[in-house]
Amino acid sequence: MKKRKILFLGESYRADAITWTNGLKEFGDFEIIYWELQTPNNSFLNRILRTLEFIFAPITVRKIIRQQKPDMIIAERTTSYGFLAALSGVQPSAIAQQGKTDLWPEDSITITLSKIIQNYAFKKATLIHAWGPIMAKHMKNSKVDMSKVLVLPKGIDLSVFENKNTTNPDKICAIVTRSLLPEYRHDITLKAFGTLHQKGIDFTLTIVGHGIRLEYLKDLAKKMQIENKVIFTGRIPNTELPEQLQKSNFYISMPVTEGVSASLFEAMACGCYPIVSNISGNQSWINHRENGQLITVDDSEMLANEILWAFENTAIRNEAVTNNRKFIENQADYKINMKIIADKYHELINNTI
Repeated sequence: MKKRKILFLGESYRADAITWTNGLKEFGDFEIIYWELQTPNNSFLNRILRTLEFIFAPITVRKIIRQQKPDMIIAERTTSYGFLAALSGVQPSAIAQQGKTDLWPEDSITITLSKIIQNYAFKKATLIHAWGPIMAKHMKNSKVDMSKVLVLPKGIDLSVFENKNTTNPDKICAIVTRSLLPEYRHDITLKAFGTLHQKGIDFTLTIVGHGIRLEYLKDLAKKMQIENKVIFTGRIPNTELPEQLQKSNFYISMPVTEGVSASLFEAMACGCYPIVSNISGNQSWINHRENGQLITVDDSEMLANEILWAFENTAIRNEAVTNNRKFIENQADYKINMKIIADKYHELINNTI
């Protein structure tokens, strides 16, 4: 039988994209062709050049389609690569909404244009991925044909992210695994641990990842006099992440916006107790003081108090950790969910031929 080809439009280096495409190879035996914008988004000049590259991208994508003749096209982000997939004319097509709405920043002067682009992508797509309920809610509000929407997380590999936690239960060993970008509010986390330090509470805080805020955050840790308790690992291979999680008993994540966080699922699978920002993307999975804690956005004092509450209530925390692992096994098993997605793609391709 002919091996089916899929053209993937998106940032292939991102962990989410790797999970998605590797799952399609493993459980659907697909051949994946990759294309992404080459200009980095790290300066004003580069943002202009990246916009120009995006304007001419449909020509490049169509050339790849003529050469490779993919059986299907898939794309992440409904306001960028998803729009390019819609313009390509390839059917079937699947697009994924990555964030709560993909309309970010919400106060941008281009928000109206982004909505027009997104609605066009929604209309043209054969299948739309909502990795969680919060995304499906936005789609429903946008009057998307919900018969085209598949609400299912990609899941995580439970044979890799195992519940083999080795943390000292008598010490706060916290971890943050989000990119060092402003929207993830690592400064709020550092300020909270600065408060704990002032109270004489011992801890270690591991911050995994890289980003434009690295030097600022290192300076802030020194200012809070906790630089000896904070470990900045930098960017690490995804294969090393499970071990880092298994050495931690608290997972901290304070973003101001969230879709479906694979980082949260990974932490829950590895036995970390989650303390996250009280936003809709996290409310889908966490109930306050039941299986984790929800913190008011940008409230470092509340974060410090809730970390201390969780540390002192060991029985509640241990029960939550056990129940969270069961939840991930039932709802976010990569091997089950990606098989469903891969089978759906084969079905769409066969129905299009």
